[in-house]
Amino acid sequence: MIYQNMVAGTFLSRPNRFIAKVEIDGREETVHVKNTGRCRELLIPGSAVLCQRAANPSRKTRFDLICVWKGKRLVNMDSQAPNVAAGEWLASGGLGEIQNLRAETVHGDSRFDFSFTRNGRPCLLEVKGVTLEMDGMCAFPDAPTQRGAKHLQGLRRAVAEGYEAYVLFVIQMADVAYFRPHFETDPTFAAALAEASNAGVRILAYDCAVTETTMTIRNPVEVRL
Repeated sequence: MIYQNMVAGTFLSRPNRFIAKVEIDGREETVHVKNTGRCRELLIPGSAVLCQRAANPSRKTRFDLICVWKGKRLVNMDSQAPNVAAGEWLASGGLGEIQNLRAETVHGDSRFDFSFTRNGRPCLLEVKGVTLEMDGMCAFPDAPTQRGAKHLQGLRRAVAEGYEAYVLFVIQMADVAYFRPHFETDPTFAAALAEASNAGVRILAYDCAVTETTMTIRNPVEVRL
């Protein structure tokens, strides 16, 4: 995934889920936050951030907040980036040879991020972006998600119908130790993830190479349920 028109700034505050105040070129700007999660450990006043200048000059907010430096670690916090990166990863052979790759597929009462055929079997894959990191441990979610648990239930049903099913946790940073569900925040999701794994849903986690203009899925990360 490649970003154009990136500029550096300093995070000041986040009045609500959708906007932040960022100093860019000595001027306070109201920027769009492309992540409705809490991100409290990332968005700390004074943190260095990277924003993308909007293509539409008449848009209400002229910039989107994309990345933040957490110490020496660059974290991509764009909630749309994991799906784009996952699509590129799948198309380039991340899961081996696949056919009929398609985004946004409805199955049952849920819409899943990708469907494809692998070794003659129909497959469904749901993507979850991960930005929460603590001393090398990454976790999802950073806020309760009923939708996330619903997706897991739908994948379990798909496995029972003969599908291969996957959850891909795209960790939007590099060099982490392991991934686990954030049961402190959402024990329901954590339990649903373990149940999905026991039912045959494949749980995958990968970190990403993140630069000031790119994010690319990189290496598998240990999953601890």
